[in-house]
This record gives sequence, structure tokens and C-alpha cells, in this order.
Amino acid sequence: MATIKDVARLAGVSVATVSRVVNQKNSVNPETAGQVLKAIEQLQYEPNAIARGLAGKKMGIIALILPDILNPFFPALARGVEDVANNEGLTVILGNSDDLGLKESSYIKVLKKKYVDGFIFASNTIREEDVEALRKERIPIVLLDRGLNTASCTVIRSNNREGAKIAVQHLIERGCQRIAHIYGPQEVITARERLLGYEEVAGGLSGYSPSLMVSGNFDIQSGRNAVDQLLARHPDLDGIFAGNDLMAVGALKALHERGIQVPRQVKVCGFDGIGLTEITEPELTTVAQPIYEMGELAAQMLLAEIESGIRENKLIELGVTLIPRRSTQKGET
Repeated sequence: MATIKDVARLAGVSVATVSRVVNQKNSVNPETAGQVLKAIEQLQYEPNAIARGLAGKKMGIIALILPDILNPFFPALARGVEDVANNEGLTVILGNSDDLGLKESSYIKVLKKKYVDGFIFASNTIREEDVEALRKERIPIVLLDRGLNTASCTVIRSNNREGAKIAVQHLIERGCQRIAHIYGPQEVITARERLLGYEEVAGGLSGYSPSLMVSGNFDIQSGRNAVDQLLARHPDLDGIFAGNDLMAVGALKALHERGIQVPRQVKVCGFDGIGLTEITEPELTTVAQPIYEMGELAAQMLLAEIESGIRENKLIELGVTLIPRRSTQKGET
């Protein structure tokens, strides 16, 4: 296996010059750099990644920490991150935290030793002190979808409150007056924002009651369980806004099992816009987030900070889009 000394000898330059070419320094004139690159190709020299990373402070690796890769929302988010990274020649290390703070802290500790260039967290367990600790070590960081409402870094999410308002208003326009909400875990900022949006619109309806709100856990089973609770309290409910698509799918299943027809008797709307909503029966109306684009933007913002060293500190909220389907269709028999 060729060494850097072999390359320097063949190119007729110093080891330091080869190192500057490998690390893409501009202090080497084009003719000399060409000689070095030709020698590298001839000898099939592969620079030591760790040594190169320590010298240039860049390893070409970023870490993406997600809470639950079984939720289809997060793989779609990860795809946006990975595509941008791949186009720039970077590698993405994926970690699944299961919404456990200790597991997340372990990832941070281990991955810092791997000399990652930066972190993207889609996490509600990340703490301000975690962000500040990474900042003190000059490690770029972006918070994506979940996480802190404000932090000393870039925070990217969709406009969850506005999306919830759009969902409830859509159900009202389709004739619903007793609209229930299955909300996600309230330690998650996105779930809190969706609940607030629901209350802002539904609170003005004559059929509104606080007992129309039931908690879920962003999964199918909790959506099914929530419908059982809601129907026990309000057998006359005519609309359900679920805080994410998986809970909405669970609601559809529970209604079907009870012989309640969707959308004739109860209309259902979800939130996220995952692919699963296109294959349910009936197809599910949803407020779609720009999931892939959010991942893309997070990667772009992180890479910009890695390259420039300039710290960003801002909240970016992307717009959402209502996708009406049969689960809220008006007048269906």
C-alpha cells in the first residue's frame, strides 16, 4: 500500500506539499498540484481519513439522530438529509434514540469520538445544555422537526399550529361540528402546537367540549384506543383530527371495526403526509408537511455552517398543504 512519502517521492515534492494538495489547500500552484494528483492516481494512494480529518477539521461525516425509524415520517426526513449529503460526498451516520435522553447522550458521546463534522437532531429529548456543550466544542448542530422551540442553533420545522387550524377548518367546511382531537405527547413541541391550533378553531364551535381531546402516542394503536375513549364520551362526534397520520390510520381502523362509516358518519383528517395515507380505505385526508424538503434544508444548513464556521441561530418554519381525500369527502353515502 502506497504511503504519502511514496507520493511525494514520485511527484518530486515534499510530504507537506502532498498534504496540502490532499486537504485542498490553495497554497499549491496548479502545475505542482497536477503532478501530485497524477502520482496519487498512479500509486492508487488513499489518504488516511482520520489523519486528514484531524488536519483539516473535517471528516466528511455527519450524524442524524431520529426518535423512531419505525414511523414512516422519519425515514422520509432522513432521505432528504442523506441525498444532500451524498451529493456533497459526505456520509451520514444514523442513530435511533427511541426518545430516550440517555441513549441520545450516548450517541453524542460516541459520535464525537468518531470526529463527526456536525449533528442533526429530530428529537424532543435534546436539552439546551446539550446544544451548548456541542457549541462550546465548535461542533455544528441543526434541530429538525422536534426539539427546542428556540436554541443557539438553527431550528427547522413546519408550521404545525397553522396546519392544525387548516385541518379543523377543513372538517368544519365538510359539515362537522363535534370535532375530536387525538393529540400527540405534549413533551413534543410539534404535538403541543397542533393541539393549540385545534383549540383555536374548534373552541368556537357549538359542539366543542374539552372532553373531545384525547391523548395518543403518535402510533396506530394509540389512535385506535383514543377512538374507543372518544366514542364512550361522545357517540355523536362527526369529525376527528388526529395529530399525525399513524394515529389517524388507527382511528380509521377503530371506526371500521365498530361499523361506523367514514366519511358518511365520521370524517377523519391526519397530519404529516406520509405515503401510507394513499393506501388506506378510504384514502386519508392529511395536512402534508414538506418532509423531504425539511431534511434537505437541514442538511444544507448544517453543511453551510461546517464550511463557513459561521453559527446560525434562527427558527425556520415551512408551510404545509392540505391534501383532501375520501376520508373527509362531503355528501358520500
